[in-house]
Amino acid sequence: MKKLPLCGIDEAGRGPLAGPLVIAGVILKNPVDGLMDSKKLTEKKREALFPMVIENSDYHIVSFSAKEVDEQGISKCLQEGLQSIQKYLPNVEYLFDGNSTFGVDNITTMIKADDKVPEVSAASILAKVTRDREMTELAKKYPEYGFDKHKGYGTKAHMEALVKYGRCELHRYTFRVKDLDEPRLF
Repeated sequence: MKKLPLCGIDEAGRGPLAGPLVIAGVILKNPVDGLMDSKKLTEKKREALFPMVIENSDYHIVSFSAKEVDEQGISKCLQEGLQSIQKYLPNVEYLFDGNSTFGVDNITTMIKADDKVPEVSAASILAKVTRDREMTELAKKYPEYGFDKHKGYGTKAHMEALVKYGRCELHRYTFRVKDLDEPRLF
């Protein structure tokens, strides 16, 4: 029996206070040199690998806005993202970085797969670069927050901007920020 191709899956943006959640699935058609967990690569190296992954793979990228994350919850967004990847990249084995399938059948998980399996590393790069590019673009609309620098994560500078300006439409209101004294909205 012929072994099915592998679709590596990873996400970027599960933990930030602002911006989208991006999930990518990648089936490599040709090897790509230099793949590893996107967090271990410089921005310049990720940007250089991004088109190489695109050229040498079948892929699908799913994005959920901060509003969708607030309304549906992070787990439901991850579940829908995984199902979308299965729909657009069918008839393969699926390996998702982490330890949960979020209730989606026919997915295997592996902790640190993004650093061990080339297909998952490639998905990690597509998800991270897609998300980072969007945050850099959104920083032009909301320059006071510095999204181009911290990409929506809870850095000291981001916390200071939140205290000074409050939240904008890119922020996840369901993610509590202890420096902000605000009522729970959801």
